Amino acid sequence: MNRKTKSHWRSPMAATVLLIFLIALISVLSTSRINSMEEARSFTRLGQEVDSLIGDIQAEMYNDREELEVLAEVISGYEDMTSPELWEVIESYDTIGAFSRVDLLLPDDTVLTEGGQEISSGGKLSFEEEASLGAHISGRETDMVSEEKYIVRNCVPVVRGEETVAMLCGIVELDNLPVYLRAAPYGGAAAFYIIDASTGDILTDTWSGQLNGNISQFDEREFAPGYDHNQLREGIIRGDSGYVVFMSEMFDEHLYLYYEPVGINGWRLLLSVPESAVFENVDSIRYILNLFLVFQAVCFVVYFFWMLYYVRRETRAKQRQLDMIQYIYDVEKLLFNAHESRENIAGALEKIAQITMAQCVFFWICDDSVVKECFRWCTKNHELFQDSESGLQLFEELLRHFSSGENEFAAYDASEVERELPGLVPSDEAVSFPELIAVPVSDMSGNICGVLACVGLQDRDVTPDLLSNVSFSFRMFCHNLKVYDTIREQGERDILSGLYNRNRYEMDLPLYHERVQTSLACVYIDVNGLHERNNTEGHEAGDRTLRCVADHIRQMFGDECCYRIGGDEFLVFEVDQDRESVFEKGRQLEDILEKKGIHISVGTQWEEREVPIDELIKAAEKKMYEAKRRFYQQKANERSKRGRSNFNL
Repeated sequence: MNRKTKSHWRSPMAATVLLIFLIALISVLSTSRINSMEEARSFTRLGQEVDSLIGDIQAEMYNDREELEVLAEVISGYEDMTSPELWEVIESYDTIGAFSRVDLLLPDDTVLTEGGQEISSGGKLSFEEEASLGAHISGRETDMVSEEKYIVRNCVPVVRGEETVAMLCGIVELDNLPVYLRAAPYGGAAAFYIIDASTGDILTDTWSGQLNGNISQFDEREFAPGYDHNQLREGIIRGDSGYVVFMSEMFDEHLYLYYEPVGINGWRLLLSVPESAVFENVDSIRYILNLFLVFQAVCFVVYFFWMLYYVRRETRAKQRQLDMIQYIYDVEKLLFNAHESRENIAGALEKIAQITMAQCVFFWICDDSVVKECFRWCTKNHELFQDSESGLQLFEELLRHFSSGENEFAAYDASEVERELPGLVPSDEAVSFPELIAVPVSDMSGNICGVLACVGLQDRDVTPDLLSNVSFSFRMFCHNLKVYDTIREQGERDILSGLYNRNRYEMDLPLYHERVQTSLACVYIDVNGLHERNNTEGHEAGDRTLRCVADHIRQMFGDECCYRIGGDEFLVFEVDQDRESVFEKGRQLEDILEKKGIHISVGTQWEEREVPIDELIKAAEKKMYEAKRRFYQQKANERSKRGRSNFNL
């Protein structure tokens, strides 16, 4: 390596070494400073947690005291302390605050407890002593009702005139006190103790849950250097505030035990916090140190990550374009033969829901602003606008919007939907409208033939352009569907009569049992003398006869269930019609056509009970042939009479 090369590298190396030295120095100074600040802040927080917990205890106990004083005033108005009405009032206070129940201590040292039940204090309570203390909170005691429980009593005098006639005691079960306080210092990582300084008895222990302990149990703990159990005991007795540190018996770390007077009845609060919780923000120190250590590498990798970001951004843009092309292709492929396979339209709407992240996708086909058909795809948990009335209302509002010249609709909150579509009224189930985008679909002449809409968008970046990209495919679907329906209609209609033909009759026949609720009738009609008319007057006259019969059948029975099933045979189904009206229609049809010189034979069979439909048709056909036989027999008789008359002449 020549001198020039060495000179070239010397300055950068020197600068690098200097930079590393400066970073190391700053790291050490910063770490030391942050450690000192964090330690001070941690001890400040330790005191604040204790102060907050003490404030909660004082507030709750004083609130309970106020409630007892109110109850004491009420009790003073009753002469009979065992009155059921009084105990109804007293027991309504059982669940107030921390109380598990409320007792009355009477001057004869008798205790009235739940329901006014009398129990003897057994020398454990003296009315005279309790009354002399006035309003006060007792030390730890065993419950006279359930001796296995430890309690404290929150007592207030019941005064009538100027005489104390009873002591009202709210019983606080010590094992329920932590639950009542709802305290979770340090997010539940710390335990706390309430200790009676006069006796050293532990009133509350959220660590072990034992309530028969004493402050002396801390004497056996292994204290950290500079701390001992005498410091703890004396601080509690004197009512000092401070802390000691000792080793945890369960975890391999120190515990910080902060103590402070509660200000109630000589109580002291001890908060036991693991060292890891006290100094929980120590990770921030490591973070700052690591931040300085990686500072050197950041400058070198920034360019790499920028290039990586640039390449990925361009790749995603290209991928989005490919996804869009694939999306359009998939929808187009599904809609290609959707006019024959209607299930494909659901697949196309589902594909649109996937690309737009919509909860529901609708496509309405319309003709002259009237909905002909509605297709809907929704996720299982979001059946939006599922009732036909709401869906129709949404379509009408969107159609009004597009009829004004707009070529898209987008609203991304309820207020925007209500502003743009003022006629849309939310249903009972929907408190507000979801996000909505929509586009019109126009036919080859430019008239609106459909509306495509996405409801309940999960991505506000979705625009109506995603729908516009597939609107042409939906236009072709509408066109194909219209042509297909026209061809199908022609294949199902009898050209001469305009009624449904034999093909449609065979398709509809199995469906009638599903439509019937009360009754089904079959009217079998045959045109008499059609063959003779064709022979004498020509087939054109016969065709006019058939058209006339078909027109009057349509007028009498409607168009939905009327069929021409043969050359001169017609068949009509009447669903859920009463018997007399069906037979009357058949008679009226005969009379009307007879006045026009057309004779028909009608066989009507009406059944209220369920019978096989082929039996119903055969019965009607049989009646028709009987009527036809009577008609031709009558004709024969008339010809015979005319023959005899001519013979006589």
